[in-house]
Order: sequence, then C-alpha cells, then structure tokens
Amino acid sequence: MVILLLNKSVKAQPQQITEQILVDGTKRKLITYIPQNNSKEHMPVVIALHGGFATPKAMFRLANFKSLADKEKFIVVCPASKRFWHDGADTKGIDDVKFIDVLISHVVEKYHADAQRIYVTGISNGGFMTTRLACQLSNRIAAIAVVAATLDKEAGYAPKKPMPVMYIHGTRDPIVSYNGGKLFGRKIYSHPEVIEKWVLLNACSPEPTQTEILDSRHDGTMIFKQEYINKQNGIKVISYTIGNGGHTWPNGRQYFPEFLIGKTTRNLDGCEVIWNFFKAYKKQLN
Repeated sequence: MVILLLNKSVKAQPQQITEQILVDGTKRKLITYIPQNNSKEHMPVVIALHGGFATPKAMFRLANFKSLADKEKFIVVCPASKRFWHDGADTKGIDDVKFIDVLISHVVEKYHADAQRIYVTGISNGGFMTTRLACQLSNRIAAIAVVAATLDKEAGYAPKKPMPVMYIHGTRDPIVSYNGGKLFGRKIYSHPEVIEKWVLLNACSPEPTQTEILDSRHDGTMIFKQEYINKQNGIKVISYTIGNGGHTWPNGRQYFPEFLIGKTTRNLDGCEVIWNFFKAYKKQLN
C-alpha cells in the first residue's frame, strides 16, 4: 500500500519541499525542488541519488542543479536511502527499486510532471543504484547519468533494454576504481567495460566521436569524451574519463580532502553536461 503525505500545491515561486511517502509501510524521505517562475505543468524531472551514508541535503550541495532547474524549468528530487542504496542482490528487505518507482508516480501525480521525461543520476553508491534502475525501471526512465560508479557483476541483474546513458569516472578514483575489480568484497565492471556493455545493447556505432578538453583551469585534470551513437534512433552512450580525477562530482564541492577522495575537476560542469544530455530524450510510454 502507498500513501502520499504532505500534499502541498505548486506555486510560482521556487520551493524546496521536504516530504515523505510510504512504501510498504515504511516512511521514505525526499526533498523536491520546484523551479522559480514556473508557468507550466508537465516539467521534466531529474532524480539525483546521493552516495552511501550521505543525505539529500548533501546531494543538493554536491550537485546543485537548482540554477539550471530555474533556467530550464525542471523538477529536482533528491530521495534519501536507508543509510545506503541497496543496489546489489542482497536488499536486506529494503526495496529501493520500488521506492523510486513509487517516487516517480508521486512526482507525476502531485506536481504534474512529465512522465515521459524522468531522468536519474547519482554518484558512487547512488551511481550504482542509478545503473540498477536503468536495468529494472527502464519502462519509466528516459535516460541516466552515472558518476564515480559502474555496475555490480554479481548483482543478479543486467542491462536488457536500450537506454541513453552517460558515465563519468576519474582515473584516480581511490574508492571505486576506474579499472574495476573488487569493491567491498564484490566484483564490479571497469568504466570501459560498462561503456562497452551499453554500446552493444544500444546498437551504437563502435567507433566513437572523441573530444579532449584541456586543463584550462590548471587543476591537474583533463577530460576525455567518447560519444557513441545509434544513428537510426539517436540513442547515445557517452563516456567522460576524468584524467587524474577522483571520487568526485565534476565542478562540485570538494567534500573531503584530496588525499582521501582525489581531485575535483573544474574543467567540466557535471550538472550542465548531464542536463544537456538528458533533455534530448523522451521516453515512449507503452
């Protein structure tokens, strides 16, 4: 049973609303940002998933989509995990896929959001959860963008349906290795491997368009972009490799010192490139 709480109306002024929804009898928290000067319904939605043991407020500070949301007119939702997202096979009785499914229905019904333009992004544990959602909620999500994460090899799920995807990963990520391997006892794909999986599934051309962004901000990082496209349907797979980048959000807050999480690049704006990628896609609902 699902019960919606805090039924407030949408106003013209910007709103940041802390609310709860009930999923299988458990209260789940989310913070929803409605952009300023909104004069239309059916806005797109960006769901941003925080990292493990973080919070929705921390995600808003790390990846601040608000100014873009005000300009481009989309809703931002930062939901809260139960300490961390259950992105693998062992959910410990917490169904985070169902939570996000219910959340999407909540935002569409309460805020009259556009059900064809639901996008999900996340970092670290939230990035792994984003990939899981792309695999298991592909009927509801138009595109995803993953930062500092890939895909669990032993999770019991895998990409099955084509979807536009973007992955951003630092080569010197000290927590989730760019080269894959083991993460807290489980095996994960490397950044190149997860890109290859989506390129094959999306039937994109194997030869990407490549772009290099030099270190104009003099922070010791460089950006290498590879863009694969299915020329028949326009679906893209985009890889951003952050040379010397750490476990960080591009142009986001340096939330811990460099010696713990690595560098935050200032040569790429993560929120901007993610939104520009998202807004090209609309989900065809069945």
